[in-house]
Amino acid sequence: MTTTTTPTTTILTDSPTVKAPTAKATTAKTADNPVLRVAPASPAAAAAYFGASLAFHADVSDVATALAAGGDPGFVVLDSRSTASWDQGHVPGAVHLPTALIPEQAEQRLDRSVPVVTYCWGPGCNGATRAALALAELGFQVKEMLGGFEYWVREGFEYETWEGRDHRAADPLTAPVDADDCGC
Repeated sequence: MTTTTTPTTTILTDSPTVKAPTAKATTAKTADNPVLRVAPASPAAAAAYFGASLAFHADVSDVATALAAGGDPGFVVLDSRSTASWDQGHVPGAVHLPTALIPEQAEQRLDRSVPVVTYCWGPGCNGATRAALALAELGFQVKEMLGGFEYWVREGFEYETWEGRDHRAADPLTAPVDADDCGC
């Protein structure tokens, strides 16, 4: 197998006689391609960006796995939504602290030496981002749980309401059915 690389294309072929497109042909193709109109970042820049992203984010599957392992997971989960939202359902064991109350209550309710993982409703809500910012400005180590409560429920993890614990079947569009994790 031969690998040929151009500035924007890598081609794997079984035949050493297949040639990669010329730079001129590649430029013409990328000008009309909305994905490649702006060239991908260099591998070094991509590694720095994605490495930083993982320092700021955790996904619901990883949070659920860490919590299910038993013992101290090494972080606290913080639900930054309203009381009405909290009552509809929340991650078991989470601390409820609405974003607006963080400046006045975080110091009393959270241990500064324990990282905090914030969440809100879901990907369409930036409440967890605002909560993470407020906590970081107070000196807490913090990550945001991507997907929020919506994906917690959609991936089939147990949640808690004022009536007790419950869960729904995993949505096959967000998590494999009958699997412990997504395998990512």
